[in-house]
Amino acid sequence: MSTLEAALRGGAVVILLLRAAVAARNTRRDPVSRYAALLNASIAAFIVESAPGFGALDLSLRIPVAMVSAGLPAAFWIAMGAMFTDEFRPRWSHALGWLALVALAVMDQFRHPMSVDVARTGLSVAFLLFGAWHAWSGRGIDLVEGRRRLRVWYAAITVLYALVAIAADWLWPGGLSASSVSLANAAALTALIFLFAVQASIITAETQLASAAVQARPSAPAFDPQVVAPAAGPDSAQLLALQHLLEHDKVFREPDLSTASLSQKLGIPEYRLRHLINRRLGHRNFNAFVNGYRLADAEAALSDPAQASVPILTIALDAGFGSVGPFNRAFKAQTGLTPSEYRRARLSGAGAAVGPDTAEA
Repeated sequence: MSTLEAALRGGAVVILLLRAAVAARNTRRDPVSRYAALLNASIAAFIVESAPGFGALDLSLRIPVAMVSAGLPAAFWIAMGAMFTDEFRPRWSHALGWLALVALAVMDQFRHPMSVDVARTGLSVAFLLFGAWHAWSGRGIDLVEGRRRLRVWYAAITVLYALVAIAADWLWPGGLSASSVSLANAAALTALIFLFAVQASIITAETQLASAAVQARPSAPAFDPQVVAPAAGPDSAQLLALQHLLEHDKVFREPDLSTASLSQKLGIPEYRLRHLINRRLGHRNFNAFVNGYRLADAEAALSDPAQASVPILTIALDAGFGSVGPFNRAFKAQTGLTPSEYRRARLSGAGAAVGPDTAEA
């Protein structure tokens, strides 16, 4: 390994380990940081493992690095879910996938059948694609512009690089360790890591700006006139128009409402609508923003004695939900009660008859 390549790989590893350490320190304030720390440490181990001459090291040194490096595809999958999915919750399948890759990596350090390589490659590709799906699938409802751009980089460049490296290792065994290829690989890795570090810093700053705008008025409703009116500028008229569409025209009742259709109704570009909802109203996800109105509409209907006989399915559909399943989950997440429990609690004092709730089942 040349001096230049050693410097590139060493610099990349130092940057990644520093980022991992910083993320690990922030785990109490930001749960996403623990997954970012795991991802950065895994990439650092991969850079070390892919360096020429790694296979000549003593087995006691190779195995720990190989174990951390092997979990990279699963760490990527988990980190993408945490970074790009609001209210992310880790599942047992995440831990099981990571452990499976680590176990296969340990077996890979000894004599093993070809099936071990096939299983490891298959799982790695699957987890990388899962991570890309997390990054790309929510782009249409993401209101944070910096995070929207970052989705494209992570979904496209990172996965493309990883898949090319896996394919090259199968089609050209040992070819990635050739001097010229290894140097180019190290340079590409260093560039990608630097680019993602800059992008991540930008998105962090944008998120903090949006959060600060919300925290400055924590008790204000989404369209409090005292919040909207004093802010002179083009935003005010657009916010009032948005308020009219949602509260008077009740466009949230349209089940297929999207940023594209809502921006057309307002007569403004789609990016402008995302800016208004994110920066001025403090929402990060379009569906969550619209569902807030839908749930409020459903709560009012369930509390109305005159609608006590209306089926819950009808109320859910009238509020704009496409089916009763997502409505039940969103309703319980917000109120802590199922729709039928909420209706009984609100109507029991008035002695109202409980309507048929068979749709909830």
